[in-house]
Amino acid sequence: MDQNKEPIINQIERMVSDIPGWSPIDQLYSLFLLVYSNSHLEGDIVEIGSWCGRSTAVLGLAAWMTGVKKVISIDLFPNKSDWIQNPDGTYSFRVKYENEEFSAYTEQTVWKEPYEQSILPVYEKNENLYSLFLENMSKLGFEDLVIPIKGNSSALQKIVVPSFKCKLAFIDGDHGYDAVCKDIDNVERYLVPGAWICFDDAFSSYEGINRAIQDRIIDCEDYVCGQQMTRKFFVARKK
Repeated sequence: MDQNKEPIINQIERMVSDIPGWSPIDQLYSLFLLVYSNSHLEGDIVEIGSWCGRSTAVLGLAAWMTGVKKVISIDLFPNKSDWIQNPDGTYSFRVKYENEEFSAYTEQTVWKEPYEQSILPVYEKNENLYSLFLENMSKLGFEDLVIPIKGNSSALQKIVVPSFKCKLAFIDGDHGYDAVCKDIDNVERYLVPGAWICFDDAFSSYEGINRAIQDRIIDCEDYVCGQQMTRKFFVARKK
């Protein structure tokens, strides 16, 4: 691609056109610009909740253009068989990795309609979500830049050195209050001064995310420049 002539937003639209996901173009564009604005800072990028790699692709593009060494993408990568329907008709999932079981979307479950319309069709292409994610990154040439990690955000401290630095953390995992708070705890220890912390689905219909952002970010003196940037995307800067 000729990055100097093709508008970034056009590149983003083209890159993600075949990658399933819910992050709209305006949010993806904002993510790109946030990475670009922090090009002077040390550190890498951490993404919690990758799904098929829609937002990962844009973070990878921004990382590649600004010299970031790696994008760590953490997800439970559930297979089709990991999803279970709850008594009320909603959905959650349970996955098992290395003799450890993880449950997700138990506090904030996935409604039946979006599960059937947006999640189930993904598995028609590949019932193994991790393989699909790797395939999408390989098509973009990001297989050496993006480091996928199976698990939740607690896995981060197991794979990075204590001196690891993060200049942007994008949180889009389990939407329950406790889960979001845990994600914040697991990334903020690595955020360098001036780093961005970002949240998907903020102040929309997910009370857990809203409360976590209010309690742990807006009401915390460690963060400044807190702002809703797009339809459902909140960002703040670490002091």
